[in-house]
Amino acid sequence: MSQSFTVVIPARYASSRLPGKPLRELAGRPMLQHVFEAAQQCGAAQVIIATDDERIQQAASVFGADVCMTSPDHASGTDRLAEVVDQRGLDEASIVVNLQGDEPLMPPALLKQVADNLAVHADASIATLATPMVAAGEFFDPNVVKVVTDRNGFALYFSRAPIPWDRDLLGNDVKALPIGIVPLRHIGIYAYRAGYLRRYADMRSCPLEQAEQLEQLRALWYGERIHVDEAVQRPGPGVDTEDDLLIAEQLLQARQ
Repeated sequence: MSQSFTVVIPARYASSRLPGKPLRELAGRPMLQHVFEAAQQCGAAQVIIATDDERIQQAASVFGADVCMTSPDHASGTDRLAEVVDQRGLDEASIVVNLQGDEPLMPPALLKQVADNLAVHADASIATLATPMVAAGEFFDPNVVKVVTDRNGFALYFSRAPIPWDRDLLGNDVKALPIGIVPLRHIGIYAYRAGYLRRYADMRSCPLEQAEQLEQLRALWYGERIHVDEAVQRPGPGVDTEDDLLIAEQLLQARQ
């Protein structure tokens, strides 16, 4: 099932590890331009860059992007999306895909997949994606977010801890993947219903979210449903550091 959807790219200039990250040059163009051009290939009805910084607005205008100026006081990209929903007057059922401005290697197919996934699950407020894990190293890595779902693909929990925990196998410091269950690595791409984004603005942070530092746990805490689909392909790495920037440039040049 295909349904019209909007892609919003929240982009902040400030970054503690990579200042001015969205405008850093990558293969001869600002990183944000690569993200925007990839989003244009996914079949979205519109692609909007949401920012609070005039430098980003000016740069995005040069490559022809639709820019929505938002408040500098937002605590997260999701809050910024909620303002875009209100500014643009999107109706409650509209589907909005959140694409981070530091994901120049995100395949356009995944943007469409996550939007279509939400469209076919009417009882979900959010859809997201995951990939099977094949290495024990990533299963035990706290920087890798894991997700456990029910039999219908609805999220039960997200964690930085290795879940599901195979009690009999993983005692005595054994480092291995669970037996009989394929653990899932969460991919941080989301499709939201506009109505949920409006509700989100009134949801206070919850203890689970604060402990794990995972915003999606706020949705589960308040009883919202999140559907998880297996990604049709693996995304490229995001960009958080100078080393990440070099890797992304090499991968983009290899594609070209």
